[in-house]
Amino acid sequence: MAFRFFIAILFLNITLCFSQMKDTISVTNKKTDLKQLRTQKDSLLIRKVEVDLYASDLDDKWLEELYSNSLYDTIYSSITDISFEEVDYPELSTELLKSRLADLSSRTPFNVEYNPALESVIKSYLKNRRSSFQKLIDLSAFYFPMFERELDIHDLPLEIKYLAIVESALKPRAKSRVGAAGLWQFMYTTGKMYGLDVSSYVDERSDPIKSTEAAAKYLSKLYEIFGDWDLALAAYNSGPGNVTKAIRRSGGYQNYWNIRHNLPRETAGYLPAFLATMYIFEYAEEHGFKKPKPEVAFFETDTIRVKQMITLDQVSEFTGVEMEELQFLNPSYKLDIIPYVKGENYILRLPRRVVGDFVSNEDSIYGFATEEFNKREKPMPQLFEADSKITYKVRSGDFLGRVARKYAVRVSDIKKWNGLRSNNLKIGQRLVLYPKNARSITTSKSSKTKSVSKNAKTYTVRNGDSLWSISQKFPGVSVQNIKDWNGISGSKLKPGMKLKVSKS
Repeated sequence: MAFRFFIAILFLNITLCFSQMKDTISVTNKKTDLKQLRTQKDSLLIRKVEVDLYASDLDDKWLEELYSNSLYDTIYSSITDISFEEVDYPELSTELLKSRLADLSSRTPFNVEYNPALESVIKSYLKNRRSSFQKLIDLSAFYFPMFERELDIHDLPLEIKYLAIVESALKPRAKSRVGAAGLWQFMYTTGKMYGLDVSSYVDERSDPIKSTEAAAKYLSKLYEIFGDWDLALAAYNSGPGNVTKAIRRSGGYQNYWNIRHNLPRETAGYLPAFLATMYIFEYAEEHGFKKPKPEVAFFETDTIRVKQMITLDQVSEFTGVEMEELQFLNPSYKLDIIPYVKGENYILRLPRRVVGDFVSNEDSIYGFATEEFNKREKPMPQLFEADSKITYKVRSGDFLGRVARKYAVRVSDIKKWNGLRSNNLKIGQRLVLYPKNARSITTSKSSKTKSVSKNAKTYTVRNGDSLWSISQKFPGVSVQNIKDWNGISGSKLKPGMKLKVSKS
């Protein structure tokens, strides 16, 4: 009996101890929860800044791929000023190179035979141009799948895809000193001859698929003439006439290496550059290059045939896709305007994730575009009051997309107001802008928030939602409104997110 009493008292004390511990833990947990909440809040703020910086970095990358000619200029100079002097590069022995080139030659119709000149070019590229080749490898992940498809359709060697690297450094808007343009560097007349449309709005020499199709047709013709792929590539660069003259001057030799000294200087380094590029790409991993991680993959995009004139910034507003990404995916539209011409099939390339929304809402999208074009047809004095005009001085890091977003105007409008033919800006350049809400730009952020929060509602993101589909649920609300009210810089949404929406 005493033993049972002792056990009961012991159990009661243990229960009380646990109760006190629970209270202590509860208080401690509350303090910890508050600390965690503060930490989480700070983390969210830091994360937002990181996301904004990442988005800005991506914008810069899109523009770099489109408009910077530095990589193209490097490629061009490396071919014209090519040197065949011996290069000290112990990481690749001559014997190993001979073995790899022999293996490569057995897998391609090109004559990838070892010679000291080719060895010097390969080693020079590996030693001096590693960062350039890593960037080209990254870009190739987007472009090579579409090149390979077109080359396969025309029954051409798939290795010809490396020619676009030698020609343009995979820059869709690359332009040479003599006027050749695009990924495959077509001159105006040659491009027209092979079906590439060049007009005030469009330059299909910059269209990845159409220009590749034209290049495939042209190369097929050159191969018919010479019956040798090395000579066909030389003719692609310098013209069939120069190759024919080089064959005559060499005494009838028809091997590229035997006629090279009779070719123009640029073409003399052309095939070695092509073969060296092919080798480095085929043995990239063996030389320590990283596998490509493209910002967007070709198979993650799809095309839509436009039914009326529309601008890329209108598409950006409705789909939530950043302007810079649209420019990257649609490089052939010189003024960021997709025209509609009877008998022509102009297409819009979009990320697959937004294609469904665009197709489902085509009527309202085109209706909005028509309204905007009708407004823009009015004379400038009717469109803008004198006091709404402002002048903006371009700063370091600025590009048209960033300026347009800052002042809530369109990229195409900035180009029109300032007579710009390209997206290139110079530091110190002055831009004339006509913001629709010029006065509200100068007001404080607090007044802007006040006007938004007056009729604000909250919407919970569901599976399958996009900024465009959400904006359609609330009349008068645009994609840009939702982005501004919620501090969103991109277009990706997660189910469960709470978004501020407002009927205006």
